[in-house]
Amino acid sequence: MTTGRIWGFLGGATSAVTGLVITYDTTFGNVLYLITYVTMCVMAWIAVARIEAGPDRHPWVLAATAQALWLLGDVIEMAYFYLSSTGVPPVGPADAFWLAGYPLLAVALTMMARRRAPGQLRGAVLDGLTLTVAAGLASWQFLISPILGTGLGLAESVVPPLYPIADVALLAGVLFIALSPGGRGTPTRLLLGAVGLYLAIDIGYNVLPLFLDYSVVARIGPLIMLGNALIIAASLHPARAELTRPGRRVNVLHPSRVLFLGLAFLSAPTLSVVKSGVDHNAVIALVATALSTAFVLTRFTIAVREQERAQAQLAYQARHDPLTGLANRSVLTDRLERPGPVAVLYLDLDGFKEVNDSYGHEAGDLVLSTVATRLSAAVRTTDLVVRLGGDEFVLLCPDLPQTEAVRLAERVLEDVARPIEFQGAVLDIGASVGIAEDAPDRDVLRTADMAMYEAKKQGRGRWVVAGASSDH
Repeated sequence: MTTGRIWGFLGGATSAVTGLVITYDTTFGNVLYLITYVTMCVMAWIAVARIEAGPDRHPWVLAATAQALWLLGDVIEMAYFYLSSTGVPPVGPADAFWLAGYPLLAVALTMMARRRAPGQLRGAVLDGLTLTVAAGLASWQFLISPILGTGLGLAESVVPPLYPIADVALLAGVLFIALSPGGRGTPTRLLLGAVGLYLAIDIGYNVLPLFLDYSVVARIGPLIMLGNALIIAASLHPARAELTRPGRRVNVLHPSRVLFLGLAFLSAPTLSVVKSGVDHNAVIALVATALSTAFVLTRFTIAVREQERAQAQLAYQARHDPLTGLANRSVLTDRLERPGPVAVLYLDLDGFKEVNDSYGHEAGDLVLSTVATRLSAAVRTTDLVVRLGGDEFVLLCPDLPQTEAVRLAERVLEDVARPIEFQGAVLDIGASVGIAEDAPDRDVLRTADMAMYEAKKQGRGRWVVAGASSDH
């Protein structure tokens, strides 16, 4: 599905949910709610069917199943409302279906995190569990413990606390994705938004009754379908693979991550102070703990930043020529593996050996650096300039027609031939260029190399198009 249709679908879902909030607790609203929810579930399974069978589909199957279970819970509750003479029980069969959806979605999120960051998930898991423990502690103190102490029956005492526990599990799953390496495109943001909305709805159900009448609070229920729509949109998005396939490794410690970890560390002492009462000594202890946490996290951040810089430097050196700063052969190989037509210009300098022999390697290094600068200035921003080694360079130009490649070769020959001054002397060099378009067997680099040697045979400062009858 195109991105335009996806945003149109989300717009329609938002309008439908708005109508459900307005018509809530009416017969018309209930019928519209059921029709909308069924439509959402059908679309979720249609989206799953469009995904190629295999491991990439499994998390989406679990997410669609979770939505179906929540729908069944709502159907059961409506049946009690309209058919039972005793009305809707405070705890009943519907809770089993509602609760069953949470672990399925949490497992789906965890599967996505493992697939998008294989072997790189340790840091995300540790940070995610740190934040999850803090959230679990807050849930216990404010949501679970008060219910357990009400003296209600077994079902009324056990089932309601399961919802905060399920939310904590769901929070862990979404944190694994949010903190793991990988793409941060629209599908990821849609998925994170959906789970964030689910959690906000559940928190609203627990907190808002303290300030509002429950009949008002219950109107947030239809918002769950907006979360469902966000998940469906993520599964239909053309770039959904970023959620289930390995992406570019990212080792960056975002400042917000450090802030959240600091808040997590302070959650236990803060809750202890709140529970035991605020006094002079408790405040001093809390401030001292906050300062110690800040110092430890600052030192931790500095150490991680130093490691990131060292890793970035090593990664850059592994993919770039140390003299010219141009990309090296490994980068060229990666780019050649991408689909799509390309034109390759293979350059070999004329007269470079004579410069080295007459003026030394310092002059040779100046020539190579100057040529690298001139080549970089001659190409488009989408093109790649590579130094293969010695005095050989490659220009990789995606979607460049042959006529334009020839014009580029002529411009490069002219630029490279401009004089280079060295210690009062003028260094005279040129280049020979082989031009090749993407070959069916993708051996375009070798084809361009052979064309370059043909240009060498014809004399200095020439270009040859591989397979063409004319050259210059």
